[in-house]
Amino acid sequence: MITSENNPLIIHTDWSRAYGGQEIRILTELREMRKLGFRVALIVPADSDLAQRAKEEGITVYAVPFSSKFDLYSWWRLFRIIKKTMPAVVNTHSSEDSWMAGCVARLCQVPLVVRTRHVLASISSACSYNFFPQVIFTCSAAIAEQLGNQGVRPHRTVVLPTGIDEERFRFSEENRRKVRLAYGIGEDDILVGNVGFLRHYKGHRFIIKTAAAMPVNYRFMIVGGGGGELPDLQALARELGVEDRVIFTGHQEHPEAFFSAFDLCFFSSNEAEGVSQSLIQSLLNGLPVLACDIPSTMEPLEWIEDYRAVAYDDVSGACQGLAELAELKRRDPQRMAQQHLIIAGRYGLERMVRIIVETYAQFGITVR
Repeated sequence: MITSENNPLIIHTDWSRAYGGQEIRILTELREMRKLGFRVALIVPADSDLAQRAKEEGITVYAVPFSSKFDLYSWWRLFRIIKKTMPAVVNTHSSEDSWMAGCVARLCQVPLVVRTRHVLASISSACSYNFFPQVIFTCSAAIAEQLGNQGVRPHRTVVLPTGIDEERFRFSEENRRKVRLAYGIGEDDILVGNVGFLRHYKGHRFIIKTAAAMPVNYRFMIVGGGGGELPDLQALARELGVEDRVIFTGHQEHPEAFFSAFDLCFFSSNEAEGVSQSLIQSLLNGLPVLACDIPSTMEPLEWIEDYRAVAYDDVSGACQGLAELAELKRRDPQRMAQQHLIIAGRYGLERMVRIIVETYAQFGITVR
């Protein structure tokens, strides 16, 4: 669709310099809304990875440092940008930018102020949630419940998990062969995989400790980079004598190929997650999943059969769970197709876009 200059402008804000699941979600929303004919833009620090990636896709980027709530220059920049562009929607994402851009958007009488809450963690105050946004998108029902328990008005929240491209993350036999050949994974090897940015709460140490307790035909692959965690994780693998069975691939721009190579997914995140994009991607790919038992993670798993839940750092429980899942027929087409259909219906990209558009329409914000 050709975007008309008369169509509504949607601006997202984020203070983070790093690039992770939250930033992928922001870029995905901007991309999909532009396809529908909305005008889109981004307010982020100039040195952020998100700014660079958005520019590469032809998305307008306005630079604001968001160094703190007391940074007068950031406040001045926000006023100028929002007053000049007059967006129909301002969608904020992190603490600093939500306080500042949410307040400025309200003062400038932006028709719809949205805040997206990505993580399951206690908030310091319900104030910014109750006074600035008319709508709060939460990435899981557990996040919405937690916000309600802390005083955020429930009628403002809309549960909106990050939509995943259901076609991109289908199983591919060709990708399976290529990746396993590239990393020396035999057909008799059981490859247990995890995809995600390397952060402490992603629980990768748990994966390595479990690898040390599993038989030698179990290989483990950790796909991802960032966060400065890699040296410590590699040191732990050496210490436990599994450096030859735990593969670190670094960051990969096309993780869909790696999901196809896996036999099992070990989703080890133990805190702070909404409904993880990586978890949904693995389920769309038809993988059986071993996951840490946290509320947001359990939400999508209740719709499928091939999973086991374990407490974080319970190595014996993890070993048992992996062994049980390994008894399933590997890459069974019928089971994969059924799982893909169920997850796509609830967590696919099409559903996310539909909910966003319906929410905007409630405030009279539509494309011509």
